[in-house]
Amino acid sequence: MSKGPWVGTWRPHRPRGPVMAQFTSPGPKYYIQGATGFVSHIPTKRKAPAYSMRGTEPLVSKECFPGPYPVQSSMTHRGRKTAPAYTMAGRPSVKVEVTPGPASYSPEKSQNIVYKNAPKHSMAFRHGGAKIDSTPGPNAYTIPQVLGPYTVNTTASPSYTMMGKSKFGCFHEDLHKTPGPAAYVKPETELYKRRAPKYSMGFRTKTSAHKLGPGPADYEVGKVSLTKSCAPVLSFGIRHSDYTSPLIVDAY
Repeated sequence: MSKGPWVGTWRPHRPRGPVMAQFTSPGPKYYIQGATGFVSHIPTKRKAPAYSMRGTEPLVSKECFPGPYPVQSSMTHRGRKTAPAYTMAGRPSVKVEVTPGPASYSPEKSQNIVYKNAPKHSMAFRHGGAKIDSTPGPNAYTIPQVLGPYTVNTTASPSYTMMGKSKFGCFHEDLHKTPGPAAYVKPETELYKRRAPKYSMGFRTKTSAHKLGPGPADYEVGKVSLTKSCAPVLSFGIRHSDYTSPLIVDAY
């Protein structure tokens, strides 16, 4: 029991069990997660790396050696040792190739290659004539000209031409065919001088629709607090718990 002073009929003392209001939780109906271990760790605390220790694996079988099995009589500690054995099979088929014999060759014809002989000629039939092609003759070509300005193989000399007398600027030129002053268009004076202002008379423009705006009675002059000082205004809020703590997030 506490030895402090009495407060009415109740003396303050240390709580016998944990009071859920003293923890940062919504209420006593929620479970407070632990800060140790890996499973169900509290999310607001930093989780350290967790390691697990694995037990020894059991043996696959109790007997780890081979059992009795039959051993052939020809098997020794150095390997198989048996007498040579033979088998009888059919004759293998052999492909017979037809090769040339001695009578297939003509040694007398090799004198042209081994020994020197006189030239021999033979008479044969007349060969067919060559194909007649229609090729151009000498008169099909044109010899390029040598005289004049349009030469191909030689250098052209200067050439001159004679033409008639021009009537332009001559003494007998007809001046009545030239345009007079009336043939030209008189430009506007606004193109090369300063233009005076111009006005036009149009129709009356349509006014915008009449809209109802606020009048003087719609404003409350006594409630102006932007340009003048205002008395302090107080309001009643919500009562907060003494055990509520702000949210603290670990920054890594």
